[in-house]
Amino acid sequence: MRNSAEKIEFEGGFGARLAARIDRPAGKPRAFALFAHCFTCSKDIAAAREIAGALARAGIAVVRFDFTGLGSSEGEFASTNFSSNVADLLKAVDYMRAHLQAPQLLIGHSLGGAAVLAAAGDVPEATAVAVIGAPADAAHVVEAFAADVGRIEADGAAEVTLAGRAFTIQKQFLDDLKDHTLVDRIAEMHKALLILQAPLDQTVGIENATRIFTAAKHPKSFVSLDDADHLLSTPRDAVYAAGVIAAWAERYLAPVAREEAGEPYSVVVEETGEGTFQNRVVAGPHRLLADEPVSVGGTATGPSPYDYLAVALGACTNMTLRLYAEHKGLAVDGFAVEVSHGKVHADDCEGCADEIAGRGGKVDRFERRVTIRGDVDEATRARLLEIADKCPVHRTLTEGAAVVTVEAPPTARDG
Repeated sequence: MRNSAEKIEFEGGFGARLAARIDRPAGKPRAFALFAHCFTCSKDIAAAREIAGALARAGIAVVRFDFTGLGSSEGEFASTNFSSNVADLLKAVDYMRAHLQAPQLLIGHSLGGAAVLAAAGDVPEATAVAVIGAPADAAHVVEAFAADVGRIEADGAAEVTLAGRAFTIQKQFLDDLKDHTLVDRIAEMHKALLILQAPLDQTVGIENATRIFTAAKHPKSFVSLDDADHLLSTPRDAVYAAGVIAAWAERYLAPVAREEAGEPYSVVVEETGEGTFQNRVVAGPHRLLADEPVSVGGTATGPSPYDYLAVALGACTNMTLRLYAEHKGLAVDGFAVEVSHGKVHADDCEGCADEIAGRGGKVDRFERRVTIRGDVDEATRARLLEIADKCPVHRTLTEGAAVVTVEAPPTARDG
């Protein structure tokens, strides 16, 4: 699967080199987000990938990293604790401040959510926080190895099994948890908060979401993840959570700068790495998806290239007709254009120009059905249909255009 993520690394809170990735949108990011993963997980779990991808498609760049001793990061997990997780997170913010842009959005999953809640008040640039399956108390994580606590207390350390893997937990980890009271930090962070929680989560119960919500000040929102599990291991659950966060965050990010009148910009189209054909499209401040139907191997998450051609023709037609109607003072209430596209044999191209019909072979045929609303006489309606043929996109399609292809210069991300 193709992936446009860029690998980076930075120094963590205890000096270890931490591995991270940046999921960038096509074009200039409108904002940056930081994602903190769950206890003993990594930055590459499905939920992290889905959320980063959804935000990138919305124009937000996402940095996700591995805490000390986990994933591809250096350091010993046994020497870490909740304080070191918070320190790692703040070091990630420092790196982003210095080399990218400070995050406006902080996202945390499970214990990563608790770390985000603890650190959010120390990130003044962040305006919004989203947590998924987060405990209301960092000490909640002890429930994952409750049967081993006695051994850890007695021996100073013990090997425990978490999610099928062996980890060494030291007594200092337990002692450190006692020093953190999240409720006070939540009340004082002064950020917009989104809480996503599955009622049937067997790892972090729904009561945690209630405590976080009660402690937080407005604006705050809660979204139920229905029957999802703690890790959002079912793709549809991860996709849903990702979409909710991307839509919710829109309200709390700095507004997209409007293009100055007449200021030129290029349309950027870039593969997302999701499915065979999905592409993200950036046109100035606008972000869209392009895809193909499922029937031809796509995932149907956006219009096809020919759909976009039809959109261009329909929109241009309406704009041209509106300008003409305003100029002539016509009492037209509104225009609507339905555009269909197909490939037909030139000899069977109904309504096509003579030079098309005599060409032979198959040709692309766009048919416009123009609706003219209002008290308009038949002569004027006929004239409006003639004007429709004068729209610039119509002329481009019928008269042809030059397309020049050159290779773009390499960038740091291409490596």
